[in-house]
Parts: sequence; structure tokens; C-alpha cells
Amino acid sequence: MKHPVDAHVGKRIRHRRWMVGITQQQLAEKVGIKFQQVQKYETGMNRVSASRLWDIAETLGVSISFFFEGLSGAETAQTSDMMNDKEAAELVRSYYAIPEAQRRRLFDLARVLSEAA
Repeated sequence: MKHPVDAHVGKRIRHRRWMVGITQQQLAEKVGIKFQQVQKYETGMNRVSASRLWDIAETLGVSISFFFEGLSGAETAQTSDMMNDKEAAELVRSYYAIPEAQRRRLFDLARVLSEAA
């Protein structure tokens, strides 16, 4: 039986992998495992060891804490619902495809526009 924390971590791995636009196979190759193992992690069927989670976090460009966000109830329902919206998810994915310097400018513009609204 899978533990809810393992399922949550797996869901966050899948979410981030999709956001950066890499396949299970590509993630597996970068961390030195088979893609079937990535599948098991993402479904929560297998637990991710600390060292493997470190490798996955490095590959996906996030801190390890990213995979645990939302477990303590700190994540709001609005944020959770927004990330389940395909349009919002596609926007975030496109955002991270932009080079960092341009992405920063876009972020600043979005902040100014949201404050003016």
C-alpha cells in the first residue's frame, strides 16, 4: 500500500518534470535509473531515497522542499486548483522555456500589470 507522502512526492516529481518539458526517459537517464523506476516514483508505488530525490531535484532545478510543498496544508486550495488548470500549467511551462534574463523582465511586467488591475 502506498503512503500518502510517497504519492504526494511522486505527483510533485511528475508535475515538475512536465513543467520543464522532459520525458520520464530523459529524467531517468539524467539520474542514472530506468524509466520504469521514474514511473513507480511518480505513482507513489516506490519510495524515493534521499540521495535519489537530491539527484531528481538537481535535474529538475528545484530544491528538495519543492516535493513536500502542500503537505502541511500551507498550500492554498486556490493554488492547487490553479495548477490543475491546463491553461495555467501551459503558461508556467512556457514561462520556464524563456531564457532567465527575459523571464525576469516578463515577471516584472506581470507584477506591474497585476498591481494596476
